Amino acid sequence: MTQPTLIRNFSIVAHIDHGKSTLADRLMERTGTVTVREMKDQLLDDMELERQRGITIKARTVSMNYALNGCTYELNLIDTPGHVDFQYEVSRSLACCEGAVLLVDAFQGVEAQTMANAYGAIEHELVVVPVLNKIDLTHARPDEVREEMEQTLGIDPDEVLSCSGKTGLGAKELLEAIIDRVPPPTGDPKATLQAMVFDSVYDEYRGAVTYVRIMQGTVCKGQKIKFLQAGTVHEVVELGQFAPQRKACDNLGAGQVGYLICNIKSLGQVHIGDTVSTANDNPASALPGYQEPKRMVFCGLYPSDGQDFEQLREALAKLAINDPSFEFEPETSDALGFGFRCGFLGLLHMEIVQQRLEQEANIDLVQTAPNVTYEITTTTGEQLEVHTPQRIPDLGDIEEFRQPIVRVNFVLPTEYIGGVMKICTDRRGTYVRTEYLSPTRAMVVYDLALAEVIYDMHDRLKSMTRGYGTMDYELKDYEAGDLVRLDILVKGDRVDALSIVCDRRDAEVRGRAVIKKLKKEIPRHMFEVPLQAAVGSRVIARETISAMRKNVTAKCYGGDISRKRKLWEKQKEGKKRMKSIGQVDIPQKAFLAVLETGEEEGKKKQG
Repeated sequence: MTQPTLIRNFSIVAHIDHGKSTLADRLMERTGTVTVREMKDQLLDDMELERQRGITIKARTVSMNYALNGCTYELNLIDTPGHVDFQYEVSRSLACCEGAVLLVDAFQGVEAQTMANAYGAIEHELVVVPVLNKIDLTHARPDEVREEMEQTLGIDPDEVLSCSGKTGLGAKELLEAIIDRVPPPTGDPKATLQAMVFDSVYDEYRGAVTYVRIMQGTVCKGQKIKFLQAGTVHEVVELGQFAPQRKACDNLGAGQVGYLICNIKSLGQVHIGDTVSTANDNPASALPGYQEPKRMVFCGLYPSDGQDFEQLREALAKLAINDPSFEFEPETSDALGFGFRCGFLGLLHMEIVQQRLEQEANIDLVQTAPNVTYEITTTTGEQLEVHTPQRIPDLGDIEEFRQPIVRVNFVLPTEYIGGVMKICTDRRGTYVRTEYLSPTRAMVVYDLALAEVIYDMHDRLKSMTRGYGTMDYELKDYEAGDLVRLDILVKGDRVDALSIVCDRRDAEVRGRAVIKKLKKEIPRHMFEVPLQAAVGSRVIARETISAMRKNVTAKCYGGDISRKRKLWEKQKEGKKRMKSIGQVDIPQKAFLAVLETGEEEGKKKQG
């Protein structure tokens, strides 16, 4: 067991693609944690989806030993994601550290998430070690970027270290700076056990594997421990550290980061943010844990084969242990059957969860269009929080309809400011301010409705700025808006899975676009199928899918027209009867038409 004075706990925080995982590789190489033979790029990104997309989704920990001045230090690194949707992962990691390495790309400079992560580290009262990465690039501009860091974050340029995650240049200096600048943990190994659960994964063979940071005391193999929030007592079967794979040891002391295996098979017994203590009568006090993440985007997930409902429930429960930032509850839909209404932190988070379910649980999913949470005051004074358009009351029963407003920070080259301002104005955004980070880069701040941001704002920003613009947003407040529920009717029946909420001024354009798309997606039937978009009882757009008709007069040649008329009338009667009893078959891909149309419509508006 390492003495607390020789331990340093730190995480690496940065914007997406600024080289966190690659720098972590070089640090593991430099400390001899992995051999050259075991090494591969982004070693800590071990999830298949992470390697496919080249991004970090889950925070990972690794313990490294480094000898300096005759002492061997234990360095516990937590590698964190960079995307705004995984900000919750970053905040959990920061709560377990005393220091943070703030990484900035020597070419791209300070980006939106760089600032968000830097402020997060400062809020947690961590020591920030600023580092300039990718200095080996031919087009690196280190002096300008140091100036940006000073101007936006108040960092002294003399304190900024230079390194290259690709070549390993500066890794030695960085390790020494971490030992020198980051304070050791303050826990007492002899005190009563108190450990923070900061992550957990489910292993098919070992049950729940709990990741902990020991705040006080010591935990040993075979010891009885208690999860204070869950109130359950378990025996520690195995414990150890990550190097970077699980490596068993006999005990973990104050300040150390590691894992516990207690043969927990029930998925509901591990809560991230819980406190682990001794199982006797006087356990340690519970730690404050984590602030509950606020889910901002909701959508329905349904198994394409209705038989997979229980399998989907089990897969969601396992995923919720590993990722507590999403929630789910059962719901039914007339069109799609049994499924779940799921809440996510953002659009990328939603996409990642869906792909993890499809890959890890091998379930084929149908996903409805995403929507945000709305607050409604009814005419009777009742306050409602609505996560799905189907639950929105009729227009006449609504006194006030409030939507979430977010403050969005766009960091971009100055020549694209006009284009981005036009995108925000078209989405009825409120201008806040413009700050110049350097002569060539600026930060534009707008208040926008979250619903406008989640549809296609990120795609539009990337197109407009040729990939150089970045954005970061945080919830500001709920504000009243002129909002309506847009219903889609197929053959006079409302299809609940296709209902969306939008601004009244956009309703006609959105409705027309959706039913035009549906007309292409729904195959022709033996009877006429009317498609309508309606707000309340008012139909605002209509398309008709014409019936398939057999040429009943093909056998008639010449002769009296009345014979043909008689056959046509007979056919018309048959179609009428069929229309009254016939069912419209809507293919599942049509349910994604609403989302796609939203994106296309946005692009047309900008065009």
